[in-house]
Formats: sequence, structure tokens, C-alpha cells
Amino acid sequence: VKATAAAKVKAEVQKVKDKAQGVADIIAADKAVAEEKLAKAKPALEEAEAALQTIKAADIATVRKLGKPPHLIMRIMDCVLLLFQRKLDPMALDPERPGPKPSWGESLKLMSQTGFLQALQNFPKDTINDETVELMQPYFSMEDYHLEAAKKVCGNVAGLCSWTKAMASFFAVNKEVLPLKANLAIQEVKFQAASEELAKANALLEEKEREVAEVQAMYDEAMRKKQALMDDAETCRRKMKAASALIEGLSGEKVRWTEQSKTFKAQINRLVGDVLLASGFLSYCGPFNQDFRALLLDAWKKELKDRQIPCSEKLNLTEMLIDSATVGEWNLQGLPNDELSIQNGIIVTKATRFPLLIDPQGQAKHWIRNREAGSEMKVTTLNHKYFRSYLEDCLSLGYPLLIEDVEEELDPCLDNVLEKNFIKAGSMLKVKVGDKEVDVMKGFMLYITTKLPNPSYPPEVYARTAIIDFTVTMKGLEDQLLGRVILTEKQELESERVNLIEEVTANKRKMKELEDNLLYRLTSTKGSLVDDESLIEVLRTTKVTAEEVSKALIVAAETELKINTAREEYRPVAARSSVLYFLIMEMSLVNVMYQTSLQQFLGVFDIALQRSAKSPVTAKRVVSIVEYLTFSAFKYCLRGLYEEHKFLFTLLLALKIDLQRGHVKQSEFQTLIKGGAALDLKACPTKPAKWITDMTWLNLVELSKLPQFSEILTQIGRNDKGWKAWFDTDAPEDSPIPDGYTSSLDTFRRLLLIRAWCPDRTTSQAMKYISESMGRKYAEGVILNLEEMWEESTIRVPMICFLSMGSDPTNSIDMLSRKRGLTFGSVSMGQGQEVHARRLLQQCQQQGGWALLQNTHLAGLEFLDELLLSVLETENIHEEFRIWLTTEVHPKYPINLLQASIKYTFEPPQGVKAGLKRTYTGISQEQLDYSNLAQWKPMLYTVAFLHTTVQERRKFGPLGWNIPYEYNQGDLNASTQYVMNLLDDLDLKKGISWSAVQYMIGEIQYGGRVTDDFDKRLLNTYAKHWLNETIFKPAFIFYKGYSIPVYKTVKEYTDHIERLPLADTPEIFGLHPNADITYQSNTAKQCLDTILSIQPKDSSSGGGETRESIVRRQAGEMLDKLPQDYIPHEVKARLQKMGAIAPMNIFLRQEIDRMQRVISTVRSTLQDLQLAIDGTIIMSESLRDALDCIYDAKVPAIWGKISWDSSTIGFWYTELLERDAQFRSWVFEGRPSVFWMTGFFNPQGFVTAMRQEVTRAHKGWALDSVVVHNDVTRMNKDDVTAPPAEGVYVYGLFLDGASWDRKNSRLMEPAPKVLFVPLPVVHIYAISIKEAKDPKLYVCPVYKKPRRTDLTFITSLLLRSVQHPDHWVFRGVALLCDTK
Repeated sequence: VKATAAAKVKAEVQKVKDKAQGVADIIAADKAVAEEKLAKAKPALEEAEAALQTIKAADIATVRKLGKPPHLIMRIMDCVLLLFQRKLDPMALDPERPGPKPSWGESLKLMSQTGFLQALQNFPKDTINDETVELMQPYFSMEDYHLEAAKKVCGNVAGLCSWTKAMASFFAVNKEVLPLKANLAIQEVKFQAASEELAKANALLEEKEREVAEVQAMYDEAMRKKQALMDDAETCRRKMKAASALIEGLSGEKVRWTEQSKTFKAQINRLVGDVLLASGFLSYCGPFNQDFRALLLDAWKKELKDRQIPCSEKLNLTEMLIDSATVGEWNLQGLPNDELSIQNGIIVTKATRFPLLIDPQGQAKHWIRNREAGSEMKVTTLNHKYFRSYLEDCLSLGYPLLIEDVEEELDPCLDNVLEKNFIKAGSMLKVKVGDKEVDVMKGFMLYITTKLPNPSYPPEVYARTAIIDFTVTMKGLEDQLLGRVILTEKQELESERVNLIEEVTANKRKMKELEDNLLYRLTSTKGSLVDDESLIEVLRTTKVTAEEVSKALIVAAETELKINTAREEYRPVAARSSVLYFLIMEMSLVNVMYQTSLQQFLGVFDIALQRSAKSPVTAKRVVSIVEYLTFSAFKYCLRGLYEEHKFLFTLLLALKIDLQRGHVKQSEFQTLIKGGAALDLKACPTKPAKWITDMTWLNLVELSKLPQFSEILTQIGRNDKGWKAWFDTDAPEDSPIPDGYTSSLDTFRRLLLIRAWCPDRTTSQAMKYISESMGRKYAEGVILNLEEMWEESTIRVPMICFLSMGSDPTNSIDMLSRKRGLTFGSVSMGQGQEVHARRLLQQCQQQGGWALLQNTHLAGLEFLDELLLSVLETENIHEEFRIWLTTEVHPKYPINLLQASIKYTFEPPQGVKAGLKRTYTGISQEQLDYSNLAQWKPMLYTVAFLHTTVQERRKFGPLGWNIPYEYNQGDLNASTQYVMNLLDDLDLKKGISWSAVQYMIGEIQYGGRVTDDFDKRLLNTYAKHWLNETIFKPAFIFYKGYSIPVYKTVKEYTDHIERLPLADTPEIFGLHPNADITYQSNTAKQCLDTILSIQPKDSSSGGGETRESIVRRQAGEMLDKLPQDYIPHEVKARLQKMGAIAPMNIFLRQEIDRMQRVISTVRSTLQDLQLAIDGTIIMSESLRDALDCIYDAKVPAIWGKISWDSSTIGFWYTELLERDAQFRSWVFEGRPSVFWMTGFFNPQGFVTAMRQEVTRAHKGWALDSVVVHNDVTRMNKDDVTAPPAEGVYVYGLFLDGASWDRKNSRLMEPAPKVLFVPLPVVHIYAISIKEAKDPKLYVCPVYKKPRRTDLTFITSLLLRSVQHPDHWVFRGVALLCDTK
């Protein structure tokens, strides 16, 4: 009661206190306002009061005595009268001055009063009112009413003038302050009253609080007594409980222990087999994947059964080797929870050898670091400068050591450690590391990891270490990512699950410990059990924990079920992510630089979860995550790919996703990427028409194996004209397909058909398929934005640019740094540049700024490792620091650095428009206005157009340039500078010396790079046609729609360039439109070949037949068809008979020797391959390559090295048989009338032998002065009945880039879509040089293969033409011995 009363009083006191405080606040506020306002008037007042101080009583007396005082004094005194509120005379005009007549009489009365000066100084300012001030106003307005005038007239009394004015000013301020002062007085009275009330209340409160304290003391005493009684009662109860718990607890355990005893007995019987399997698993299963491990274990179990060794029927190795509590702990430490990873964890911890982990995604490393976090583990690499000292320290101090990212060789100083060659010295163990003995302490553990996805280690490494494949599997990654999605989307569920696992893990641990403890105590207790209280405690705890654990397990099971249901809704996100990651991983097989770590991918994954559109409906949310993630991963990966691989990646992405969805079958995918490459033309049905090429027919035969196209071969046979008409259209993919296929095929199946018929349209149809399957934005590609990329980067993330021909991002990075106001420094790497690079890096890290290291592939690999360490581990880096790198592709470039970086490519733009745009964007207005001469701007545009042309021609392969030269900005700048210099020194009378311009640009500026004679000819032809007087004429055009504009500003030029067509016809460069077909076909072929080469080499293909059995069958078929070996003595006898030293026969002998080498190699490879597949001999590296190549329908490297190029193994093998047939016929049946030049290894030798033969036949001819000449006949191969009188007939040549007019025997334009035209039989002979060759003839080079280089060049033939030969030079016309 007293406490309640005290609380009430306290509340009332508080109210009084608040009230008093409120009044005080109001007073303070008003006071502040008043003081602030009065402060404004203070200066004037002080001045007036100072003026009053100067007036003495004598001065006043003097004024009073004046008979007629000055008018101003009288007026000042009128104002003083008004202020003292004295009477004034009635208002009358002054006769002497304008204004009222002063009341001087009243003024004298006032002055004569005693204390007049005192009254002025103590004047009550608050008595002034509005009226007073108003009456004074006319006086103030008179022009002489001021201090200076007063001083002149009345000396010291002048102070009164200032005082009267100051009083009026003060009133203006005081008028506002008066009400505040009044209010202040009232409030102060109120405050006084409130303060007295508060003092009384406080006194009352103190009294009440004293009473409460007395009561509390009494209460505490009572509670203490009560507690003492309760404690006594509790002790008694506990003793009773302990006794009953002992009886009850032990009776419960009896049943369980009896059961367990029986189980152990049965287990002991099967232990031999189980231990054998477990040992085998730990020793041998590490390097294999999940499926192969299961296969091995099944095979071993069967072996045990056959030998009647008892083992568990359904042995779970995981349960046998590890308890679930430890597994739970591992999962929490970051070990993925799929079966494979848990098995790997077991091998790492249980195997007798130290583990070497194949860990491309870094998951094993992550787990080990977490697992050993409390053990002071050291982390190092083999080429770390302190590697040896770390190793020695860890051995001697008993710390774990992790050696990261090893390659395929280990440091020899590890040998003794890995083999555990420990020497016992007393109770200590020692080991030799190099030449030094080091102590080995308990606790030492060695882990080795490698980032290589598929390393081949020598057998000794397998013997010394436990190699474990930690590569993440698609299913494993899917489960991990699912956990990650749930953690973000349904965090409460996942954290509940993790907490439960932690709890259950801890409880199971505790249970095991308690049970062990209980059994130990029961066996070791002396005396009565009832006396041992701690035993009873242990028993009780065991019981309680057992109940808690079982409850927790039930809850965990329910939560698990709930979570799994929720998790499955998000499965599509994880499945798509897994597909994306494995595709991005696969890209590293396309180019070793395309390395993306799992960590980087998870970064993209997490951002997608954050930024994708939210929705309460799970299904909608899942769709939005999947779409956002797919596109962001697509953009992320695409940015770091070369232009040539971007389409490949996009197509693969669409295909992989459709394969996963089930929209595309594996067999269809294989048909798309392989076509009919593996088929042998002779084994296929015959072609129904000549216009179908061999390759197309093979593709169609393969296509007919798919159900939708089963009838296609017969349909083509029936409707040959319909199919030809469709094939001849410009864009078959958009035209209606014969035989009802238009309606029955979707975009993908149409792609299969287009791929078979028109390889050149594959890309176009594939784009349509991508647009339809994935969306338009995927087909349009991604533009690199350096600024966005910079914003994405951090101080710890380098940005690597992959360089390509003519690309250099330096300027762009420099411009961006200037735009951002940051310092920028660059070092071009090379020998000895590391010092400068280190200095720049250090400076930028400390002071902020961007460091660019160019051409880092030329730096030492150790330096790149050091660079990465510096970026990742340096502390206190300035936040403006960024590191940019550029590199070309390098097979040994550190994977770690690539996986830690943002990767991008910066390739020159494709197309004339883009090329010109880039050039003119780099030209300043100042540069454009460089010269006033009319020739300057057309010449500048011509050089820019030539620059773009020479770059663009590269994409057409050999038709464009025989060798793709790396023309870049430097060539353009040099040529532009040359033109500037030329015009500076121009003599206007003489004009431009075009021969000099053509020579300088064609032979030096651009020609300086050219190494091939025919490329030099092409470049000079461009110079001849585009660098002459005609370019100044308005009629001049490079090609229809491409004229030379002349404008005043750069902006007008760029606008003109914007209006150019987006797509370029090859005719701009002088090529035939068919060249585009070649380009498109090559692009598509390259893309599909690359996809084929990176496919996983799984053992079984979709059809059930394994890779090995397919290859074994194909090898058998090839061996059956392989020609017999040449018998040396037979060949020798035949050559003797034909004339052993005749030039042609010497040539033949050399060719047969080479042919024999090919036959022998093919035979031995195929035989060895069959034995290796059967397991009789070891599969060597070259045999493994042969197996892969034969399966992928490619030519094995070992054959290609000693033979000839070919696109597929089918064509290669057919050529082998045909070549052999020609040689056998020549050597055993006599010299042929007409030669198949394609069938020679060394056709140059053939032409030389013919020259020698002709020279010998003519007396007096010297070989030096004899040249090859030729006539193109009108005969086909079958029309030739006899050899020519002199020289040779040759067939099998194809025109590339032109066609042949048989009637008039001359070159003509090719028909649309006809890329290669066979030339009739050519008569090649020799003549002695007399006259110069006819300039109207086109000098046409002849090459062995479509790849035109010095190595495949044979000779030149002269061909007749109506057009000028330059026309065919632009066209890139050549003769090829083989078009495949």
C-alpha cells in the first residue's frame, strides 16, 4: 500500500515539475526575443547618451541667457518639450522661417528647472508614444535638423539634436518590445508560485520513499527464509529421484545392449569382406567419378561372392566409414552434401596417403580451409618463395599444410614426405626434405589441390598420393544451387534446417560421448552404484538427451519434408543454373583463356536472385529468376569471348537448354554438329542428281536416320526439280520447303534441314532458332560498355582484355580514366619490364589510379602469380585503384588469375560502315581542316576506305587474303601522315605523283606486312585503281552506293557513313557475291566443328552402342579396304624397265615411298587401336587421339602429319584409295595419258620433272630459261586417249572465285551458289623464254588445298579472259587441286 502511495505522489510531483519547467521555458524565450530586438537600437542610444554627457550645466545657462537664440536651438527644444510631454504654444506659422513658431517660453521654463540634465539622462524611454514621435516628425524633416548644423549654431548643446532623434529611433524598436516586457512580468510571478509548489511536493516524496525502503527490507528477509526451506526439500527429492532413475535407466538399456550384442556378432562374421571393400574403395576409387566407383564396387562384390568371402549384401560404405554427425559437420564446413562429395571427404580423411585433389571449382579447397580453420593451417603454392620453409615449419610444429594449384609435376623435395619415409630417432620421427632432416610432429597433414580439370599425372604420383576427383557434377551443383536459392528466397526455412542439423549433429555427438562415458563408468565403479551420484547424473543426462534427440529428429524430419516440398518448387532455377555453369565451363575447351570460376558464377547467380522481378506466386518468381539469370550469365560470359565464339556460345546455350527441357533429342543434336562426316560416300545410296554435292548428300543420308526425315531421300529422288528450285533461292530458310516440310517442321528441325542442304545459311537459320527458343535479345548480342564493367569491378578484381588482330583497348581505358578524373599509367610487358610494372602497381595501390599492364603473356608466369597475390592480399589499397591487363591467348596463362578477373574482348568492328565509323570517330575537326587543298579530303576518305577494305577482306579466308595480315590503326595513321606530308610539299603545277603514292601505300605502308606475292599483287591492284586522278571526279565510286563524299565537318562525314548499308556485299571489295557463301559456310563449319570437339567423351552414345565399339567397328571396316603394301623389289624392277633416271620416274619413286609410309602408319594405328580397345595393350596418347578423331569423323593427328589436309575422315580415306590407285596404275600398267594432280604429295616436283623432261628433249635449252606454259583444252578426262607430244595433260583442277566458259575457253563469272567449277583437262608444257607474256592473260595461282599458302602453292597457269586481269585479281581467283 505504502509503495502504491509513494508511486502516486511521485507522479504528481513530476506533473508540478513539468509545469514549472514550462513557465521557465516561456520566460527564457520571450527574454531572448526582447533582448535581440533591443540590441538593434543600442548603438544609436549609446551615441545619444554620449552626446548628453558632453552638455554641462553652464552650457544650458548660456543658452537660457541668450536674448534671441538661433532658430535651430528653439526647434530642438520644441522636440525635447514634446518628449517630456510638456505644453507647447498653440500652432502658428513662424514669420521669419517656414514652419511652426517655436515655444521658446516653455523651453526656458523646462531648462530652468533644477535637475534638467539629470532628467534627460534618466529619461523614461518607455513613456514615448506614437503621437509624440508623429509630432516630432516635421522637425526632423527640416534640412538643417542634424548634428553638424547644430554644432555650428549652438556648440555643446548640439548633443540634444542627436538625443531627440535617437529617442524616436528607439521607440520604433521598443514599440515591439513593450508587450513582451509586460508578458514577462506576469510569467515571472507564475514561475515563483510554481517553484514553491514543487518544493513542497519534493518533501512529501522523500518521506514516502523512506517508508517503501523499510517495507522492502521486511519482504527480503521473509523470501530468504522461504528459499532455505525449499532448497532442503529439493535435496531430499533429488536423492529419491536418483535412486529410481538408476533402476529405471539401467533396465531400459538392457534390451538395447542385448540387441546390439547380437548385431555386432553378425557384423564380425562379415567384417573380412566389408573391410576388404572399404580398403579397396579408399585405395582405388579416388580418381573416378560416381558411376565408375559404383561399377568397381559391384565388380568387387561379385568377385568376393565367387570366392565365398562373406560381406554385407547392401553395404553402405559411407555409413561404415563415417558417422552421420561428422558428415553433418563437414556439410556445415562447406562440403557439398551429394554422395560423391561425402565419399571424397572420407577418402581425404581416412586414406593412408596424403590427398591430391582435382578441384577445378575450388570446392575442396574451401572445405579444407574451413575444416582446418582452428589448426593454424598454412597455405602455399609450389613456386611460392617461402614454400620450403612453410613445409619445414608445418612438419616440425605439427600444423596442416595446403599446397594449392599444382600443375602436372610435383616438387621432388616432397617425395619423402608423400611416401612417409620417416626415420625413427628415439621417440621422435624425422624426414629428409631435400638435404635437410626435419622433425615430424603429430598433427602434420598435407593437402594438395590442382585447378586442372583433367590432369594426367605420371604413375609415381598416383602411387605416392591419394588422387581424388572433386570436380563438381551437374547433379551435385544443382543440389548446391538449390540450397542457395532457398537460402535467399525462403531464408527462414533454410536457417531452421541448418540450425536443426547443427543441433542434431551436436546431440548425436553428445549421445555417443555420454554412452561411452556411461559404459566406462559402469565397468569401473568401485562399491555400490547407489553411492555414485555422478554415475546417476550421467545416466539421467543420457536418458534426457536421448529423448531430446528423438524429439529433435522427429521435428527435423517434418521440417525436412516441408523444406523439400518448398525446395522442389525452385528446382528449375537450380537446374538451369547448373546447365549454364557447365556450358560456361565447356567454353574453356574452346579457348584455354575462357576460365570462369564457380565463385564468379555464384556472384552472377546471387545478383540475379536480388535483381529479378519479385512475385508472391512462386511459379512466376521462378520464371523471372530463370529468365534474368540466363540473360545475365549470357552477358557475363559473352563479354569475355572472341567475336568468332560468341555465336557458338549462344547457339550452344539454346541447344543445351532445349536438350534439358527435352525439346531437342541427343540424336538430333549429334546430327546437327556432325552431319554426315563419318559416312563413306561409296557405302551410301547413290545421288539422284549431279547438282547435289557429295557433302550435302552425306548430310542428307545422316539426316534420313531421324524419324521426321525418314522419307527424305526418296522424296528428293521423286521431286528433284522442286528441291533444286528451293535450293537455288537466295534465302532457302525463308522459302517454302517442298514435300510439305514447311508446315511439319519447327525452327530447330528446319535448322537440321538447312544445315544438311545449305551450310552457308546455317548461321542465319540458327539465329532464328535462337530468337525463337531464347528470345530476340540473345540473337542481337551484347555491346561492350567499359564504364559499366569498371563499375562492376573492385580493387581486388583485375580486368583482362583478350587481344586479337588490330585490337587495343589502351585509348578507350585512357579516355575513361580522364572522364573520371583518375590517374592512368601503363607498362608494356616484356623482358625486364617487371620492375617498372611493380613500381606502377605499388604507386597506384597507394595513391589511387589505374594501372594497365599490356601484353602480360610476355611477362614471366611467376610475375603473374605475384601480381595476383599482390592484388588479392595487399592491405590498405586506395579505393580508386584498378588493375587492367591485356594478353594474347597463352596456353600456360595462370588459371587462377583468369578465374579471379573480369574478362572482355575489344575487337575491331565488323563491316565497312563500322570500320569507317571507327576511323572517322578518331579524326578530329582540326585534322580534317589540315589542308585547304581540294585533294586532301577525298584522299583521306580513300585511305580510310582502303584500310577498312583490307581488314574486311580477311573474313573471306583465302579468297580475301592468302595470309590474314594484322592490319591495325598504326597502318592507317602512317598512311594518313604520308598523305599530309605529300600535300605539304605538293607542287601545284606538277600535281600529285600517283606512282609514288601507289608505291608508298601498296608496297610500304600496307605492303610492308605482306609476305605472299599474290597478296602483294592484290594490294597493288587496289592502289592502282583507287589511288589515281579519277578519285577527284564526282562520278568515281568504289562500288554502287559507295562514293567519295566531300564535307566540311567530321559530323557530316559520320552522318554520311551512318547512311551506308548495314550489311556489306562482297562486291564492294571486288569479290563475287558467292564469296559470302564461302564465308558463311566456313563460319558455320568452324562453329559446329568446335562444338563437336568440346563434347564430353562419354563412353556410350545415345543409341546404346559405346564409343569404343563404334570406333572398333569403323577401324575394322577401314582395315578391310586398306590397300596392300608396295613390295620394294617389284616397284624397283618396274621403274628400271621404265627408265630409272628419267625425271618423271624419279618423282614417281619418291611419291610411292611416301604413300607406303601412310599405308603402314594407318595399318599400325588401326590394329593397335583395336588391341587397345580390347584392353590387350595400353591406350597411348596418340591412340586416344585417334579414337576421339575417328569417333568425331576427323583425321587423327598422327595421319595428318604425314599425309594431306581433309575436312572429314571419310573424304580423307576416299582420297587415300584414289591416290593409291593412280600410283599402282602408273607403276604397274605404264604412264597414264592424263594425270590427277591432286593425287600427288609433291605436285611442284611433278611440274619440275615435266620441265626437266622437255628441256632434255630440246638440244641447247637451259633449264633456267625454260618456263611453264599451258593451254586449257576442251576435253574431259574420259576424252583423252593419248598423251600429248610434249608436256602433260592434267585434270582435277577447280576454279575458285570464277567459272569457265568452255565454248570460248576463257574465264567468266560464276553462277550463283556455285563455288567451285571443274576446269577441263589442261595441257601443261614448257617453253624457252623469248617474248614477254601477254598482259591480257590472267596469271592464276594453283594450290593443292583451299588453304592458300606458300606451302600449298604449286605453280601459276595463264588463263584467257575478256575482262582485264585485275578484275580476277580482285575476285581472288585461283585454281585448287582439292575443294574439300
